[in-house]
Amino acid sequence: MYLTLNEMNKEKLRYGLIITVITLISYLIFILSALALGLAQQNTSAVNDWGVTHVSMTSDANGNLSQSLMTREEVLNTKTTEHSAIIGVAPTIVKSHKSPISATFIGTQKNDLIDKSIRLTKGTWPKNQYEVLISSELSQKGLNIGDKIKLGMLSHSVLVVGYVKKLEYNMSPVIYGDLNNWRPIKGVSDQFYASGIVRKDAKLTHATNLKNYTKAQLFNKMPGYSAQNKTFIFMIGFLLVISAVIVAIFLYILTIQKIPNLAVLRAQGVPGKYLVLNTLSETLIIMIVSVLISAILCGITVWLIPASVPMFFDIKLLSLAAIGLILTGIIGAIVPVRIITKIDPISVIGG
Repeated sequence: MYLTLNEMNKEKLRYGLIITVITLISYLIFILSALALGLAQQNTSAVNDWGVTHVSMTSDANGNLSQSLMTREEVLNTKTTEHSAIIGVAPTIVKSHKSPISATFIGTQKNDLIDKSIRLTKGTWPKNQYEVLISSELSQKGLNIGDKIKLGMLSHSVLVVGYVKKLEYNMSPVIYGDLNNWRPIKGVSDQFYASGIVRKDAKLTHATNLKNYTKAQLFNKMPGYSAQNKTFIFMIGFLLVISAVIVAIFLYILTIQKIPNLAVLRAQGVPGKYLVLNTLSETLIIMIVSVLISAILCGITVWLIPASVPMFFDIKLLSLAAIGLILTGIIGAIVPVRIITKIDPISVIGG
């Protein structure tokens, strides 16, 4: 370790440049991870807030809950419990005194599983069919408590009486209301009753034309969700590979330049194991310092970035990314380590 610190102290510019490059790559990985998680939450935050694990819907909906149309008979033929809830999901346009806004209407029944999971952040609970709760995100778009709005094809206006925390379903903010309004908002006939049944327990007995999905399967069926996640995973993976290659190239060049000095040390009796550990400790210091600087930059970014940017910095995810970066750095050090183990003092010195 002493040899490592002494060498880095003498070559401040050289090591400073490599730390800068790795820091920028680490920072980009952290930002992409936060962006991927933020965009994923725009699809899934509402469902995650319900605390459900499974959903049943019509088989012809292909896993898209907003496209599912369950009849009253299908709902009645499906066994429900206190751990399940009948739900109506309808993408809609909110019309008010402001510009039209895209949102997703979530129709629920009084005191069911979803209704109990809703956490009011401001305002009052709905007292009748034509009062709704809206995601706090919609307040940033001009909707306020006391506003009367029109939803989809519903002829009757509804009153905004409260906010819930920022929740989204399939990239649009949610509006919680009475399940009886789901049909007119979506514009379907009275034969249809709901979109599906969500629940916390295992699969339920249901009509033959319904299909069960886990929460993960529901997310993967959302338009663009799976492709979006795969894109970010590949980008982050490539950046990890690039960081390993940069570390390997940098240490390789340094090792080649230091071969005569390393040969002298070997000739003086310094064991090869010590020189290998020196290279590995050098790599660890570079990677750890780079990751720490990147973490500081992320902290600054949290304060500066606008609230409209869908980014979510999760400590666990960023910690895994940091560990991945350090491990790729160690992998990149394998090349110079192999060179060090093969140094022959006699041949290098010229004896």
